[in-house]
Amino acid sequence: MFFIETKARVNVEFPAKLLSKLPKRLCLAASVQFSHQLPQLQHFLEGHGKEASLLKARHSKHVGQILGCGYSKMEFDAANTDAFLYVGDGMFHPEALLLGSDKDVYCFDPFSKEFKKLGREWAEKIRKKEKGALLTFLNSDKIGVVVTVKPGQLGVQVTLKEIFALPQKFPDKKFHYLVCDTIDFTQLRNFPFVQCFINTACNRMVDDYDKFPKPVINIEEVLKVAEKQL
Repeated sequence: MFFIETKARVNVEFPAKLLSKLPKRLCLAASVQFSHQLPQLQHFLEGHGKEASLLKARHSKHVGQILGCGYSKMEFDAANTDAFLYVGDGMFHPEALLLGSDKDVYCFDPFSKEFKKLGREWAEKIRKKEKGALLTFLNSDKIGVVVTVKPGQLGVQVTLKEIFALPQKFPDKKFHYLVCDTIDFTQLRNFPFVQCFINTACNRMVDDYDKFPKPVINIEEVLKVAEKQL
């Protein structure tokens, strides 16, 4: 499997008339197609009285690039950031910014020239479901661990050593490991005894929370609980 980067031929030209709609201190982020143009946008914003920095995501190749699955690994100066300005199309990437912070997210689509501010309601809904799933996990003794072997997913998984060490970290629980290539939500119904699922693949699987037959929690959250118990 090959992943080939492409650069958009459309120039990022942020309309000056929209500058007043942005807060003063911004952290810039973009999909890979536009990440190479962020320094130019940063210079433009700073020339118009804004303070602009670039996002750093641990799994991303380029500074400023945001991956939809990398919201738990974002690095930015939160104390000096009022909001994010995302450059690109679609919702998958800017929603990651909502999940990975408590900041507002403004979006500018260089293709359509659409500009909008995302509400935090969607992220808060996901967070409430995550908290509910965590409570279910803590109060359950039969856990299904979904492990994918699909190429491209291994890079966002924690190491197999940590995954298979869960029985030692939580000796009061019984873990059932469900190994698959592509996750089929309907097949998970074949394990009715499972009270809660742990997702070890892309952490954005929580977007499909309602498709799981039982509550689902990301492996990162489970390991945080294990660390607190030490």
